[in-house]
Amino acid sequence: MGNQMDKLSHLSYAEVPTVDPNGVDTEEGPRIGVSYIFSNDDDEMEEVCTVDGSDKDPNKEEKQYDPRDEVECAVYYRDECIYEKSVKSANLEVYSPENLLNKCKAGDLVEFVATGQFPHWAVYVGDFQVVHLHRAELKNSFLTDASQGRRCRIVNDLYKFKALGPDMVVQNAMEQVGVKDRELSWRNSEGFAAWCRFGKRELKMGGEIRIGKQPYRLKIFMSEKHSHVLEFQSLEDMIMEKRRNDHLGRTAVLKELATHFCSVEQSKSEEPGAD
Repeated sequence: MGNQMDKLSHLSYAEVPTVDPNGVDTEEGPRIGVSYIFSNDDDEMEEVCTVDGSDKDPNKEEKQYDPRDEVECAVYYRDECIYEKSVKSANLEVYSPENLLNKCKAGDLVEFVATGQFPHWAVYVGDFQVVHLHRAELKNSFLTDASQGRRCRIVNDLYKFKALGPDMVVQNAMEQVGVKDRELSWRNSEGFAAWCRFGKRELKMGGEIRIGKQPYRLKIFMSEKHSHVLEFQSLEDMIMEKRRNDHLGRTAVLKELATHFCSVEQSKSEEPGAD
């Protein structure tokens, strides 16, 4: 058996029990995010699908990256913050691929972003080149080619794990070039790139057993005072959900959450004995 599995579509928030929308944990009721045990690499969708799942029109101009649609969030393993993306905690400025090359050092993680697309991650290995997971294959490409016209940034500090040395990061990446399809150990470009830099087995497919309490919490910042939290049994599942949110964008995610909250309130009002 290989690692390739059948697709399981994402459940809507109306079907997923979650944590209090204000970000306050309670001990009552189930608190679980979506499990992606049967999902494929979501980077497969980057070039061929829009946010609503329909095929892209090759003649239609792509939307430019809009920083206002960035989904700010943090990830916790139990009580430890292991990832944070917010304007307060990180430099989220993006650059053209040509300008980013002047800033990159071997071993850096690079993220390519565009509105309505999954973010695409890569490892900069020097000589203007990156290694990245694209279309179910690990490839060594020029950074400008891998960008496909998208804006990009260095994202070394989003994950809070201790990084390996630059030489080891590059070695991890280069040793995987050419691996594809059923041989792959990662579902998406982010999991691969992060593994190269941090060496955590939890970033690989099946790196953790999904049993018991959900130790990972994805905290989505809805405003300065409000957040929404989902819990997951594995880092892999959490990354899939985080990337789905990045794909949708802030406006769509907040709309989805609002629909979920309304559905929950309506269900409560329809319960027997409700005032």
